[in-house]
Amino acid sequence: MLIQLQRTYFPNGTNGKLECEGKFICYTIELPWKENEKRVSCIPEGKYFIKKRYSNKFKWHLEVTNVMNRSLILFHPANNALIELNGCIAPVTKLSGPGLGLMSRKAYTKLKDLVYKALDSNESVELIVKF
Repeated sequence: MLIQLQRTYFPNGTNGKLECEGKFICYTIELPWKENEKRVSCIPEGKYFIKKRYSNKFKWHLEVTNVMNRSLILFHPANNALIELNGCIAPVTKLSGPGLGLMSRKAYTKLKDLVYKALDSNESVELIVKF
């Protein structure tokens, strides 16, 4: 499965649109681009893989793997990138400003269900992040 994240960059956040095989999944919010600096920047554009991950905080969720000089880049719910994210990606149902979104849990559940279905069928899930 191939998922594409097309981004728009702003000084206070990064907004994106997630699609799978040309079909819209949801929008995303991230931190602004700050040279891939840990905990304050979105990740670089490129090709990554998504896998399942479990933590006490987020329970079962999604991790973006093989990010250069970064670890624990997750997809998880959040509505304000600057306050709630440390380099991760938050799916949102609606964008409300740069790095801001609404109804993140709803969008996250939609994305997680789609990705888990593919992973449970032993399909790899690739994420392409681009401008």
